[in-house]
Amino acid sequence: MATEIEFSFAALSGPARRHIRVFQTHQFLDRFAMGLTVAVVALALTDRGMDLFQISLLFGVYSLTTMTMELPFGGLADSIGRKPVFLTAVVASLISLALFLSTSDFYVLALSFAFIGFGRALRSGTLDAWFVETFKAAAPDVDVQPALAKAQWANAVGLAVGAVLGGVLPDIFGKVAKGLGFSIYDVSYVASFGVMLGVLVFTMLAIVENPRPKNANALKHGFANVPLVIKDAGLLAFKHPALAVLLASLAFFLMATNPVEVIWPTHAKPMLDEAYANTVIGVVTATYFFSIAFGASLSPRISRIFRRRHAMTLAATFACLASVQIALALQGSIIGFVTVFVLYSVILGVSETPASSILHRCVEDRQRSTMLSLRSLIQQLGAALGLVLAGAVAEIYSTPIAWIVGAVFLLIAVILTLVLAKRLAAEADS
Repeated sequence: MATEIEFSFAALSGPARRHIRVFQTHQFLDRFAMGLTVAVVALALTDRGMDLFQISLLFGVYSLTTMTMELPFGGLADSIGRKPVFLTAVVASLISLALFLSTSDFYVLALSFAFIGFGRALRSGTLDAWFVETFKAAAPDVDVQPALAKAQWANAVGLAVGAVLGGVLPDIFGKVAKGLGFSIYDVSYVASFGVMLGVLVFTMLAIVENPRPKNANALKHGFANVPLVIKDAGLLAFKHPALAVLLASLAFFLMATNPVEVIWPTHAKPMLDEAYANTVIGVVTATYFFSIAFGASLSPRISRIFRRRHAMTLAATFACLASVQIALALQGSIIGFVTVFVLYSVILGVSETPASSILHRCVEDRQRSTMLSLRSLIQQLGAALGLVLAGAVAEIYSTPIAWIVGAVFLLIAVILTLVLAKRLAAEADS
């Protein structure tokens, strides 16, 4: 494996620096549009008459659609190009928002959530692969992790700013919306629709990709070849054992952390005064995204401490997460909870780019999108299994017990990443 040059933004060529800035801007706008609805989605569904069981079913529709569509569309991006697939994802997001705004019917809302999952599947492994491939062409042999960290920073900041604004807009324009016969939370969805239109235009104008040969049967073949895609991706993982170990560790990582990310508002809200509980939850949601962004910015520095041995960085990060997750479960006051939760979020941000760097170094361009989609699919499965298990444990015992049980999965992930570190070291020496 070739030695990578340490990243220096100032030393990069003009095209490489511009490439990073364009991708940062794109990631910010795309996640900003999503963030506008993140803080209010549960409130908006409740305002439409949905109970908690129906809300969980809607998110189940989203997860099922995402998992079903991941691999076919990952392969499609590899065959017809990343840009057209991403543009289709934006259109799917616009349809989802339009459906949501148009109805209070459960089944139409389910269709809206299906389009969200469809858009998520289309996004997975598209422009990330485009970014890495174009960056490698513009800056050969330069360590890509710090460039990915810059994109992750823009990603998380976009979500955070969107979450803050998404919570504020209903308070400012809610009365106007109600006067027109809409929900106060529809204001945030309308704003998201407008920003998503901006993402569509920006993608068309700023993202440059060499056109690939048109294939009218690409989509049909994408679905027909799903078993083959799974077989090829699986064979690649088995041929490169480091990939298999990485994917397994990420599955356990999501089994532990996804229940915390989903359930925490229901655990924290009873600690708050009812008069301002939702406002605080919204602020903490934004803080969560900002903390992830801060963690992403720290990732290259932490990686240097481990001499850019990304697997060792990941193992240390997972170990810290396990300890902090247990500490979070033991908090009984809102001040203590928020303090530990911010630390937890920072460590989550640190964890993203080491894993991505390992994966991108282990695959070739022709299979990059497919492997990114396989990674996303495995993470979705891990997250779903973890959430089901945590929900059952929380129902029988309590949410803190569920989180402590989840920390065990993080310890398994630590063991797997230490095995991964040994494999990568052996490959580097061979």
